[in-house]
Amino acid sequence: MRYHDKEWGVPLHDGHGLFELLVMEGMQAGLSWITILRKRKQTRKLLLELNPNKLANFGSDFINNIMKEEGIIHHRGKLEASIKNARAFIALGSTTDAAKFLWSFTGGETLLNCWESRSDVPTFTSESTSMAKCLKKKGFRYVGPTICYAFMQSAGMVNDHLVGCFRHKECAKTGAIRHLVE
Repeated sequence: MRYHDKEWGVPLHDGHGLFELLVMEGMQAGLSWITILRKRKQTRKLLLELNPNKLANFGSDFINNIMKEEGIIHHRGKLEASIKNARAFIALGSTTDAAKFLWSFTGGETLLNCWESRSDVPTFTSESTSMAKCLKKKGFRYVGPTICYAFMQSAGMVNDHLVGCFRHKECAKTGAIRHLVE
């Protein structure tokens, strides 16, 4: 609840923060988000605070060592992807450039949805599909359309709080908004 009430859906423009969210959303694939939240602190610690400039310098020996640690997602492919994604993220330019690039899929604005129930919320959109295709071409892994949409939701690129949720209105006030039309 704390994550929902304080973080989820709040527009994030910090490049390092966006990189962390992208890695964590990839780690979440096939797992519950509460599992990721419970392992976030240890994941940050072991993956060098998810700083792409630090993480990009490591390889299989690093993965072998952290696979022995408790409190993280023990999935070699996801851990290897975090390093590969760090390299791809750096290739986007500065963290400011990377943030602008990621936000470009929503025109630099938060897309405001007005969903009444959870069953209304899509698992992916044309924007997340475009993001996924582009990121894959740039060398990112674990960035399919559904993961990219979850990333967009968590980063506040999309306001998918239900209209009856108190956070819908609060998050709508945090930045430039345009309505998403599907």
